[in-house]
Amino acid sequence: MPKGKAKGQKGKKITLKIAKNSIRISLDGGLRLDLSKMGITTFPKCILKLADVDELDLSRNMLKKIPSSIQKFQNLRWLDLHSNQLEELPEAIGTLQKLFYLNISNNKLTTKNLPEDLSLLKNLRILNLGLNCLDSIPTTLGALKQLKEIGLFDNALTTIPKSVKNLPNLKKLNAERNPFPDSKEEVQDDPIKRVETLHLVQEKDLCSSCLEMCQNEKDKMNTLKKNTQTPSRKLSFPLLLTPNSSAKDNQEEWRLK
Repeated sequence: MPKGKAKGQKGKKITLKIAKNSIRISLDGGLRLDLSKMGITTFPKCILKLADVDELDLSRNMLKKIPSSIQKFQNLRWLDLHSNQLEELPEAIGTLQKLFYLNISNNKLTTKNLPEDLSLLKNLRILNLGLNCLDSIPTTLGALKQLKEIGLFDNALTTIPKSVKNLPNLKKLNAERNPFPDSKEEVQDDPIKRVETLHLVQEKDLCSSCLEMCQNEKDKMNTLKKNTQTPSRKLSFPLLLTPNSSAKDNQEEWRLK
């Protein structure tokens, strides 16, 4: 076996010089450190010397872990970690009190490994948890009262806690492509009483009045059907086309403009 193969793929080494050259001016005039699509496998310690940036983009790499030293980025308002191989996040992420945008979608995060301190990000406006391995959402996220958008798509969710659905400022909740069962709440809130058992009988077993009533209803249905028939033509619904569940499409939808 060739040397180095057993240790897995070795990522690109990020030096302080490379990091400094990757700083950009964001739309609002802040400093943005863009290290996306760099083939990084481990968090570059050298960027801790640039902890005064306002935005940090480490998306589309191969990171498996974010160290607790992320707490040094106290000015951080925008953090993008999507499309990595993260299996957990440090509790220290809850110290980033200025953070209003957090994208951790398209990783390997489980509900168990979501830090409780995520609920401490009181200024968070946009949170993207889509394309992960979440089977439930912590009710503690209901503490994020400023949250306006949350992405939960492409997970293994069967329910969403009311504390999240009822967030006061929430305007967008994307929970598509989750294995939600038929909603019991919808059934309970349905004003129509549903018949659990339907008994079928032959016409000969009906009394004359019941038979007449059924025939009248049948005639009404046939009349309605005739009045609503339209010429057969092929219909197209271009607006109902659904894009493939790719990271790129979902990320562009949730990316802060």
